[in-house]
Amino acid sequence: MSASISKLTPTSLSALLCARICHDLISPVGALGTAIEILDDPSNTDMHEDAMSLVRTSSRQAAAKLKFLRLAFGAGGSAPGVIAASEIIDLSNAMYADAKPDLVWDLATDGVEKDRTRILLNLVMLAVQAAPRGGTVTITRRGTPEAAEFKLVSEGPKVRLDAAVDRALSGKAPEDGFDGRSIQPFYTSMLTREANGTVEASADETKVTFAARFTAPAA
Repeated sequence: MSASISKLTPTSLSALLCARICHDLISPVGALGTAIEILDDPSNTDMHEDAMSLVRTSSRQAAAKLKFLRLAFGAGGSAPGVIAASEIIDLSNAMYADAKPDLVWDLATDGVEKDRTRILLNLVMLAVQAAPRGGTVTITRRGTPEAAEFKLVSEGPKVRLDAAVDRALSGKAPEDGFDGRSIQPFYTSMLTREANGTVEASADETKVTFAARFTAPAA
C-alpha cells in the first residue's frame, strides 16, 4: 500500500501505520499458529516438543513486540509523564533480542518524558533497520531534561541509510509514495515536530547516525 504526500490523509496515515505494526507482529503470531496446528494434530506427536518450544519463543517475541509497539505508536505514550530509562532499555532489548545488531545504551538519565520516549523508540527501530547484517547500535542521550539530544549510531557490515527513510524522516514523501515501511520515519518526524524538536539522519561508509534534538522552551 502506498500513498502520495498530497493524499496522506488521517485515514491513510492510520492505515499505513497499522500495516507497519502488522508487519512486525506477523512473524511471531504466524509461528504460534503453526505450532498450535502441530499440537492439534495427533499424527505429529513426535514434533510436539519442538512445537512447544516454538510456542514459548513466539509468545515471548509477540509479547515483547506488543509492549514496545504500544508505547512507540499507541496510547501508552499519549498521557503526560516520564518513562524510566530502565523500562525503555528493557522494552527495546526484548523487542530486538533476536535482531542481528546489539544495542548499546548510554542514556545518562533516570527517565525520559513520554513524548520523547515515543520518538526514541521509533529511532531505535530505524537504527536497527539500518544495520541488517549485524553490528552495534549505540544509543546516547545528553543534555538537560529541557534541552536534550538523542543520538543513535548504527555500525557494522552493510550499514545503510535507505533513501526513502531519509526523505520521510525529513518530512518529505519518498519518490514512490509512502508504504508501511517508509511511513514510520515520517511518523517519527511528525512526533518530533510536535515535541518542538528536530530530527535528522546522516551516513558514511562505516556508520549511520540518527539524531533528535530538543531545545528548552522560551521563558
